[in-house]
Amino acid sequence: MAELPTVIVVDDEPDIRELLEEYLGRQGLDVRSAADGHELDRRLAERPAQLLVLDLNLPGEDGLSIAGRLRARGRVGIVILTARGDLEDRIRGLELGADDYVVKPVEPRELLARIRSVLRRLAAEAELAGKGASTRRVRFGRCELDLDGHRLLAADGAEVPLTAMEFDLLETFARHPGQVMSRDRISELAHNRPWHPLDRSIDIRITRLRQKIEPDPDRPMVIRTVRGEGYLFEPGGAVGV
Repeated sequence: MAELPTVIVVDDEPDIRELLEEYLGRQGLDVRSAADGHELDRRLAERPAQLLVLDLNLPGEDGLSIAGRLRARGRVGIVILTARGDLEDRIRGLELGADDYVVKPVEPRELLARIRSVLRRLAAEAELAGKGASTRRVRFGRCELDLDGHRLLAADGAEVPLTAMEFDLLETFARHPGQVMSRDRISELAHNRPWHPLDRSIDIRITRLRQKIEPDPDRPMVIRTVRGEGYLFEPGGAVGV
């Protein structure tokens, strides 16, 4: 029998922890909870988790700090669930490598869909990483995107850290070379949801990706901005899509 994916809900509100533990547990997930960073560390020491549902407003160490140190430690899915919807908090959360950012209140079904989406990407990464060398690769500036292995590789072969959403964004560009794509189309293709005019998450991810792939991030030539329309991927030496 397959082992259930393990999710830890980190929130200082007991009602939210209880609600999500009960609901997500009924949906086929192994759910535990923690009220703060110290309790989370104890849970992780007892048994690793595939994904965290992480509040930002926590006693002691806040959620952004927790996300940053856990992301530096290795690959774990992080879905931030918080009442803090400020743009700066969203930007910081995404820059620290969160896979998704959800503002409270949220329907449990929507949260479940986002959790499952991240878990699917993580499972695909783990499965394909163990299959050896990949054959489908696309050059992005100074890097190469391994479509089968869900990896971004530097010129020396070292893996460049990517969140699941960053990979989805690069894969979308790789499959639509030379096409001007609006933010709405990018959001639908990469993240399966419509784009909102006040949502800057795509711009934030592209800025972060340019730091990783562009020879000169201040003068991007690989993922170009088309003023008033969106973005354009210039493949150059891209192969294998």
